[in-house]
Amino acid sequence: MLKDITLGQYFPGNTIAHRLDPRTKLLLVIVYIVGLFNTADFIGYAFVIAITGLCMYLAKINPKTAFKGLKPLVIVIVLTALLNIFYTKGTPIIEGWIITWEGLKKALFMSVRIVLLIVGTFMLTYTTSPMALTDGLERLLRPLKKIKIPVHEMSMMMSMALRFIPTLIEETDKIMSAQKARGADFESGSIMRRAKALLPILVPLFISAFRRADELAIAMESRCYHGGDGRTRLKQLKYEKADFEAMLAGAVFLAAVFVMKHFGL
Repeated sequence: MLKDITLGQYFPGNTIAHRLDPRTKLLLVIVYIVGLFNTADFIGYAFVIAITGLCMYLAKINPKTAFKGLKPLVIVIVLTALLNIFYTKGTPIIEGWIITWEGLKKALFMSVRIVLLIVGTFMLTYTTSPMALTDGLERLLRPLKKIKIPVHEMSMMMSMALRFIPTLIEETDKIMSAQKARGADFESGSIMRRAKALLPILVPLFISAFRRADELAIAMESRCYHGGDGRTRLKQLKYEKADFEAMLAGAVFLAAVFVMKHFGL
């Protein structure tokens, strides 16, 4: 299960998606989320699914890799669907039942929305290195410096958090394997018993995380890191023709979603 979590992983490549400016990709993700949450009916969701599939094809992301990251969230998706099925009022499927046609429709749409949201946003980290993501986020938030918000530090923290998710997952897997070799059982028994069985994992994991954070801080200080003041970059961000074309495509996508919503599609 832990190996199925792909959040924060970067898959190097030379596709159109990889070559786009990170600022463009961040803006397109925002456009995608806005469009997804304004999708209203079957035709709209089919359109968003088609666009998501096209983006995965252009980025050469294997669908198995993208959907593998959904496994840890299956419980959340199922619970969301059940809540919408049983708590949405409308026309009962069978007289006397609490399950309605409106509930089934809403449950389907909410489940598809969560799946598309996860898959669509994961493509940002799949095609953008942590350093490029930090630079892009910092450049986008640069106007906030005028009101004394530490933009560089915020961007660095978010990038480091994403970067170390795979590392912590790998560390957790190693600890669990070591505990299983000593006879630990994490899969049987009641919920309380399983929760107690996780304590031998959480303690060394937290110790390892704090140790890594301390080592990272020492490494950054030894390289004379003092924040964003006077900082230079090896790679300068520059918008290319493909970036403007991608933003135009994003605007067309958003406009199409609002048109379909207006006409109830």
